Amino acid sequence: MVNIGNDWDEILKEEFCKDYYLNLREFLKKEYFTKTVYPPMQDIFNALRYTSRADTKVVILGQDPYHGHGQAHGLCFSVKPGVALPPSLKNIFKELSDELGIPPKSSGELTGWAKQGVLLLNTTLTVREASPQSHKGKGWEILTDKIIEMVNEKDSPTVFMLWGSNARAKSSLITNARHLVLECAHPSPLSAWNGFFGCGHFKLANEFLRANGLAQIDWSRTDK
Repeated sequence: MVNIGNDWDEILKEEFCKDYYLNLREFLKKEYFTKTVYPPMQDIFNALRYTSRADTKVVILGQDPYHGHGQAHGLCFSVKPGVALPPSLKNIFKELSDELGIPPKSSGELTGWAKQGVLLLNTTLTVREASPQSHKGKGWEILTDKIIEMVNEKDSPTVFMLWGSNARAKSSLITNARHLVLECAHPSPLSAWNGFFGCGHFKLANEFLRANGLAQIDWSRTDK
């Protein structure tokens, strides 16, 4: 039913057979057939395809995908080249510039992060066009909670970046003392000035990885 192409297939195979996921799958079949839904069906699991569990060093949690045409492609906060930068992503790039001196990008694609071990996971993996949170409560959260729990069980130290109340609510799933949990406000223009700007998360993540003998993330390498 689902072919991710790395260790997530074995890790999640039982989840894909459970009633909640089968019900979600039927819901999605109807939604994709009768509505405009993002991301494209083949991109739903891109976060897992680009970043195996074994390779995950940083987790950034989003809420649900962008709901505008051509934006979402399965990685939280990321948009494909040529798509205008959403406001939250502009603020992420601003924080990167302030923290690390990385010039803001014109392209909003974050695939380069994913390929370095940054799991760019939304807690809901699909959304109806122009209808934010329209697929909330349909079953995705059960699956993505499981994904967070499986990363939590890793022996290797991992950084969890939890931005905003929705992501911060997942902190209870992260119980492994090996990991670093970084929390702050969401990068949305509505909240970025309440703690996202100046959070220092990108620098702190690399300091933690370096202290634990792991390769740092090159935050300037965002595209493929």
